[in-house]
Amino acid sequence: MRNHNILPYTKEAREYASQLRKEMTAAEKTFWNATKKSKLGVVMRRQMPILDYVVDFYIKEIGLAIEIDGNIHDNNILEDGLRQARIEKLGVQFVRFTNRQISDDLPKVLGELKELINEMKD
Repeated sequence: MRNHNILPYTKEAREYASQLRKEMTAAEKTFWNATKKSKLGVVMRRQMPILDYVVDFYIKEIGLAIEIDGNIHDNNILEDGLRQARIEKLGVQFVRFTNRQISDDLPKVLGELKELINEMKD
């Protein structure tokens, strides 16, 4: 079993995470409001620093990072891939949703996420 209790992060990442919490995108706010307070049966953290990066959301119990990607990520595929690979070496798994998925079909996103969470808990 992976140890998700302590994930390393830099001081700069921690400070950036704090800033990002104050400047969440509309899609991130919508997702957060739908998942905070353990609404999916797990504790969700937002803007979680890991290494020198910040993931949008993180479920410590199962080691799952959730990214909500806007259009800017279309041009950052290589950078995002490298970042994700570094974090995955720590045993963290990723799932990605787009801003459009959040705005157009949040119930479907939440259903898929709940299914994934249940699978990872088993």
